[in-house]
Amino acid sequence: MTAIKCLLPLCVLLLSACDTLKSDCRAVAEREAAIATEPKGDYYIGRRYHIPYTRFWGYLRRPGESWRSAKLVMMDESKVHTPDRGPEPPLPNAVYGSDQNAEYYVYGSYTGEQGYDSGTDRAYPLFCPTSFALRSREPGFLFRPSEKYSEEYVTLMPELVPTPETCRQVLQQN
Repeated sequence: MTAIKCLLPLCVLLLSACDTLKSDCRAVAEREAAIATEPKGDYYIGRRYHIPYTRFWGYLRRPGESWRSAKLVMMDESKVHTPDRGPEPPLPNAVYGSDQNAEYYVYGSYTGEQGYDSGTDRAYPLFCPTSFALRSREPGFLFRPSEKYSEEYVTLMPELVPTPETCRQVLQQN
C-alpha cells in the first residue's frame, strides 16, 4: 500500500508532463506552420530577450525558419541603436530591457565576431543592425507555451522546442 501511495504522485506528474508536451507540440506545430508562410527576404525576425545585468540582446532567426534555429546575439550598435536604448538600471528613468519579449523585423548582418557577456560569462555572435521595425509587442511564447522565464539566468533556449519527431510520437499516443 505504501508503494502505491508513493507511485501515485509520480504517475500524476508523468501524465501531467505528457499533457503539457502534447499541448506544447500542438502549439509549436501551429506556430511553425505560420512561420513557413513568412515572406523570404534579406531580414531577420528578432525576439527581445532581456535578463538584468546581461549584454545579449535576444534571439534572431531567418524568416521561414523555426525558432529552433535561432541564435542568441549581442548587438553592435555602431550603426543604429536597439529600440529600447536609453538609461540603464540603476539610473533613474531606466528603459533598457523595457521591450522584453517584443518581436521585431531586424535588418543588418552578422559581423563574424563574438561579443563577450560578463553577466553570463559567455560569448555570443555579434550582429550589426541597420534598422528595426516592430512586428508585435505581444507575440506569445518564444520556444514553447510551457516555457518559464526567469530574470536570474537564461531559461529560454532553442533546445526547448520539441523536435518534430518527438511531437509526432507524442501526438500519436492516445
